[in-house]
Amino acid sequence: MRVLVTGAAGFIGSNLVRTLLARGDDVIGVDSLTSYYDPAVKRANVDAFDSPRFRFVEADLADIDTETLLSYDVDAIAHLAGQPGVRGSWGDQFGAYTHANITATQRLLEALKGAPGVRLVYASSSSVYGQAESYPTTEETLPAPHSPYGVTKLAGEHLVHLYRANYGLDTVALRFFTVYGPGQRPDMAFTRFLRAVSAGEPIRVFGDGEQIRDFTFVGDIVAAMIAAMGVAAPLPRVMNLSGGSSVSVNEVLAVIGEITGATVDVRYEPTVQGDVFRTGGSSELARDALGWTPQVSLREGLQRQWDWVRGLG
Repeated sequence: MRVLVTGAAGFIGSNLVRTLLARGDDVIGVDSLTSYYDPAVKRANVDAFDSPRFRFVEADLADIDTETLLSYDVDAIAHLAGQPGVRGSWGDQFGAYTHANITATQRLLEALKGAPGVRLVYASSSSVYGQAESYPTTEETLPAPHSPYGVTKLAGEHLVHLYRANYGLDTVALRFFTVYGPGQRPDMAFTRFLRAVSAGEPIRVFGDGEQIRDFTFVGDIVAAMIAAMGVAAPLPRVMNLSGGSSVSVNEVLAVIGEITGATVDVRYEPTVQGDVFRTGGSSELARDALGWTPQVSLREGLQRQWDWVRGLG
């Protein structure tokens, strides 16, 4: 398989590229190496792909012309590029989110009109649900984002569905539930927590720690994306990918203490605007359509991420 991976230098993208190359696939990775966090981290991810079957294109997806995108001649596209983060999506930074999450997606879909038969797998987010009224949340739940970030991810979803309905494009949107694991972004909770423990520093938690999240290991997300690119049958418009953990942040901190053998010093801070109290998704649709179920437990995944953090030190 020949795959175009957008956002290839990021957390999930680099894990996906590594797995595709190990399978023997050819990969074209596109990434603009934005400064949302240290671009050197992303550059190191790209430099690690030492394979003749990998080609890296440093570019803003919103600026690449259609002819260039079509020239890559791929079988499938994993669209992971975007501006992440709930906290930064308010105020003056909103323009960066509309550019990376909406405009770039629309440009990619326009190019895809000229490439019949290429499946686009769009990386969406559980943030589109906001403060959901029922759990586990199914794809039938009406999306109601609680942050500007969630609004832009839902807008990207709508574009994907729009081009599917009007132009017959082969697309699917996958809603990720709180992805973690080796390579996780430095601003994300588990990396911050584990690095703080490694350095003997306090852990900063926004809120009282009783907020509940459905954590999903990155390897399970990668497996689902590869399955979605490879299944021959038409897929549902949208599917949840949830790890099935649904535990509180305080419970996670207890597991971190057990794994690291350290005393966890927690400093609770005010809740951030846009954060929801609970997430928890049903992945039955992905199980039926892809044969996918999460394989890595939260404890095992945290152990792997702790090993990765220690390796960085």
